[in-house]
Amino acid sequence: MTAIKLDSKLSAQADTSLEPYAGKLYSRPGMALVGVVELRHVERTQPAPDEEKAPSVKLRITALEIANQGQEETLREAQRALYLHRNAQGTLDESGDIELADRTLKMTGNMLHAIEAARYEVGVRGWAEHARRAMAVSGSTANELRAELRKVAQGLERLLRGEPAEDGDRS
Repeated sequence: MTAIKLDSKLSAQADTSLEPYAGKLYSRPGMALVGVVELRHVERTQPAPDEEKAPSVKLRITALEIANQGQEETLREAQRALYLHRNAQGTLDESGDIELADRTLKMTGNMLHAIEAARYEVGVRGWAEHARRAMAVSGSTANELRAELRKVAQGLERLLRGEPAEDGDRS
């Protein structure tokens, strides 16, 4: 697995955005800042094939803006939403209906937009996996592949409309 390393050198813009906080950060150990960050790939290391080292990529903070106290909660909500999207779990059942995992439902906090985002994430992943399995079947005819592609398209359309799967959609 590729290792991620952070370059300690900040861009001039990122350094400038942190300057006003230097004194507070020094005088208040453990202080946290909430902000929006842009990371840029600046270097990669590719060990020789016979080396037992992992490849690595180095990232540098190229853009950074720090939130004021009134903006922090909004950024924290955005962070929670991004985490939910990355970690949404669930399955497509035999009929193609989406079942969100209890853990994912807890992360949504019963917010409709978060539940829908999680449903989309799980649904798209499930239909992508269905397509990959269909393509992996050797000896499939063009008609069989078209039928599987039709199932995927219909499943995705129902996902967007929030409709349950129809009988016989997933086999």
